[in-house]
Amino acid sequence: MKNGKATIHDIAEKLQVTASTVSRALNNNPRISDATKKKVLKAAKELNYQPNNIASALRSGKSRLIGVVVPTANRNFFSSVIRGIEEIANSFNYKVVISQSYDDYEKEMQTIEALLNVQVDGVIASIGKTTENVDHFKKILKKGIPLVLFDRVTNELDVSQVVIDDYFGAFQATEHLIKEGCKRIVHFTSSQNINIYKERKRGYEDALLKHGIAVDPELIRFSKLQLEDGRATMQEVIDEKTSFDAVFSASDYSIMGAMQVLKENGYKLPQDVKLVGFGDEPFTSFTEPTLTTVNQKSIPMGNITAETFFEILNQKDQTNIISKKTILKPELIIRNSSLNQENI
Repeated sequence: MKNGKATIHDIAEKLQVTASTVSRALNNNPRISDATKKKVLKAAKELNYQPNNIASALRSGKSRLIGVVVPTANRNFFSSVIRGIEEIANSFNYKVVISQSYDDYEKEMQTIEALLNVQVDGVIASIGKTTENVDHFKKILKKGIPLVLFDRVTNELDVSQVVIDDYFGAFQATEHLIKEGCKRIVHFTSSQNINIYKERKRGYEDALLKHGIAVDPELIRFSKLQLEDGRATMQEVIDEKTSFDAVFSASDYSIMGAMQVLKENGYKLPQDVKLVGFGDEPFTSFTEPTLTTVNQKSIPMGNITAETFFEILNQKDQTNIISKKTILKPELIIRNSSLNQENI
């Protein structure tokens, strides 16, 4: 066996049949008898044969692999989207290759290059926070490979997108705080190059204006929205003696950091400060007080993203693909962190 790896020729030699017979048996060709297929599969198992997917892809033009690029897989939102994608992909006998960009532009470019090198049949991606140049995604399209974006998308690419209505979710969250009596609402946001943060900020601002509350730039704080960013930003607001009675964050992680710092500084929650996050991460239902947040419909988003991908993949005329944008409605999950005492 060459390099210690079994090939179809090794299986053929073991069974005294042709390599083409082995290949057809492994691919369940109806011209091969069931008895021969069983012998081939048994020999393949005994020799620990692993198919060369790249070679197979070159021969057939299909690898039956989908590249899925996410900023990070250890967030409930992204892991749930991946689960939704896999549910549909498996039904089409496709597998997904999951790659993480870690919100790093260079890593994202390298990931796309690697996926193209292993001959994936298409790419599903959520763009990283630091990505401003999308030429690496344009390279996918130039190769005639389907590309579908979800959650973090860009209008620079004429491709199908699946997103939630971030504006509506943020508007709902902010209006809820206003109805609970809040007027000085701090907003944690991130890079406005990313559509989701731009839309959440716009929803926050429009809810204030609807209720006659002026938008105060001093209350809008930018960061990477990690837990440590929430801690640092909240401490800055307190140290600056900025007047505030609520915090609405575009991320559950940074609102968790804010909650920790508020408690450390002696604030009572929700009596002194009310809190709302975004994402409905599992920990939000276990904090004290439990956190109000926005559910992003992650599994349905994954399902619809994959369904959209296969609609494109199965079109005969790949030169005339019509892009579409699917917008899902988020849901405000109201918990104790944003309610007046009498409503708890």
